[in-house]
Amino acid sequence: MATKWNLDPTHSEITFKVRHMMISNVKGEFTKFDAQLEAEDGDFKNAKVSATIDTDSVNTNNTDRDNHLKGEDFFNGSANPKITFESTGLHDEVTGNLTINGVTKPVKLDVEFGGTNVDPWGNTKAGFSFEGKIKRSEFGLNWNTALETGGVMVSDDVKIFGELQFVKA
Repeated sequence: MATKWNLDPTHSEITFKVRHMMISNVKGEFTKFDAQLEAEDGDFKNAKVSATIDTDSVNTNNTDRDNHLKGEDFFNGSANPKITFESTGLHDEVTGNLTINGVTKPVKLDVEFGGTNVDPWGNTKAGFSFEGKIKRSEFGLNWNTALETGGVMVSDDVKIFGELQFVKA
């Protein structure tokens, strides 16, 4: 029998890093997202995962940059307010379909299962970490500027990371 698990948002995060000016990384996060997991009791190997991320919740600690990311050059939040993910498999990696800016592509992310435990209030929790890399150009996030010294302002590669804790429904 399948068990549903709901995201514990106070113990979860989704972050990203992208190379800036070819010399350093800029880190950001999404502050509003949700995810659900459905798994056979005690076995997460074939679990199904779905997630939605509110593009308007992007935060890089710079208001001008955040507004640029929310605009048409990047997430185009007014036309595409959500980033979605639907898994197609879960083992030591999760595969699935990621939709950003209205474009859906298959992705593969490395996953580490942290285990399960019961909190002081009797709730069973399960923890997962994930990381991977996507090419933003594959999702139509093409804005860039060439640098005088060579290279570009923003790398095409974006590293994504997550710490997700779920509570058994």
